[in-house]
Amino acid sequence: MGIKSFMGRRAKPTKGSSENITVSDYMSKNLTTFRADQSVLEVMTILIKNKISGAPVVNDKYELVGIISEGDCIKQISESRYYNQPMEDVKVEQHMAKNVETIDGNMNVFDAANKFLQSKHRRFPIVENGKLVGQISQKDVLKAALALKGQTWK
Repeated sequence: MGIKSFMGRRAKPTKGSSENITVSDYMSKNLTTFRADQSVLEVMTILIKNKISGAPVVNDKYELVGIISEGDCIKQISESRYYNQPMEDVKVEQHMAKNVETIDGNMNVFDAANKFLQSKHRRFPIVENGKLVGQISQKDVLKAALALKGQTWK
């Protein structure tokens, strides 16, 4: 006697669906930021202290002007060592990424995941009305996936 039909256990529907999970639901709002006139040495100290891999660079009006990462700092270390130059006077504006790709806070978090895969970025800033309002990282997308607890990804 064989099994006629087996559909398996069905997951119980939970409140909300993945279609409603937006970037703004999971983005970090309390950000470490830098200014363009800060020294790269100061940035390295703060990155290590806060256990982060990079952060946005903003002006006095909290408008996004760039991003600086561990990789940018490592490039500076390499250049300083190669040319035997001191690092004390090296500023963030000389080494930050200036053409920063941002994403919309209303975007579905799983569409943002695809954007991470396509771009190889580790973080995306979210800007509203010209001001930096948050940042979403790859880790934030993982948190959103865990919150679904096995639902479909539709």
